[in-house]
Amino acid sequence: MHGELHRSGRIGWLRAAVLGANDGLISTGSLVVGVAAAEPSRLAILLSAVAGLVAGALSMAAGEYVSVSSQADTEQADLDRERGELAASPEAERSELAEIYVGRGLTPDLAIQVADQLMAHDALAAHARDELGINASTLARPIQAALASASSFAVGAAPPAILAALLPSGILTPGIVGVTLVLLIVLGSVAARLGGASVVRGALRVAFWGALAMACTAAIGRLFGAVAPGG
Repeated sequence: MHGELHRSGRIGWLRAAVLGANDGLISTGSLVVGVAAAEPSRLAILLSAVAGLVAGALSMAAGEYVSVSSQADTEQADLDRERGELAASPEAERSELAEIYVGRGLTPDLAIQVADQLMAHDALAAHARDELGINASTLARPIQAALASASSFAVGAAPPAILAALLPSGILTPGIVGVTLVLLIVLGSVAARLGGASVVRGALRVAFWGALAMACTAAIGRLFGAVAPGG
C-alpha cells in the first residue's frame, strides 16, 4: 500500500478554524486595548471584552449559517434538477457524462463504458460529482459550519477576555498586546504548517494585521478618552 498525504482536504475546515480564532483574537484584543486606552473602569473593560466575545461568536455563527445555507440551497436545487433530468432523459444524461470523461482524456468507447457503469451504480451521485462538482464529503452543512465558526471565535477571544479580568491595571494593555501577538504568531505558524506554506510568512502576516488593528483601536480609544468630559 502506498499512502500519500494531501493537504487539499484540510482547506475547508482549516480556513474556517483559522479565520474564527484569528478574528476572535484580533477583534477582542483590539477592543480591550482600545477601551483600556480611554482609561475607563476595570468593570467597563471587562464588560467590553465579554460583550465582544459573545457578540463576535454569535455574529460569526449567524454569518456562516446564512452563507452556508445559501450554498446548501443552491446544491439542493442543482441536485433536484439533475434528478429530474435523469428521470426524463437518461440517454442524454449518459451522453453528457461520457462527454465529460472524453474531455478528461478517455476514448469515446471507454468513456461510454465508464458512464454506463457509474450510472448503473448511482446515476445521481455520478452526475453530481462529475457534472456539478458536488461530493457527499463536501456538501454544505450550515449548522456544523455555524457551530465551528462560533466555537473557534470564542476560543480565540477567550485569552484577551481572561487577561482583562486578571491582569493588574498597570500592565493590562501591554500584557494583552503581548499575549495576543504571541498567540497570533503561533496560530499563523500552525496554519501555515498544516497548509504546507511558509511558517515565517504565515506568522508574520497574522501578527502584522493584529498589531495594526490593536494600534488603531488604541489610538482611537486614547483620542476619545482625551476629549471626553473630565478627560
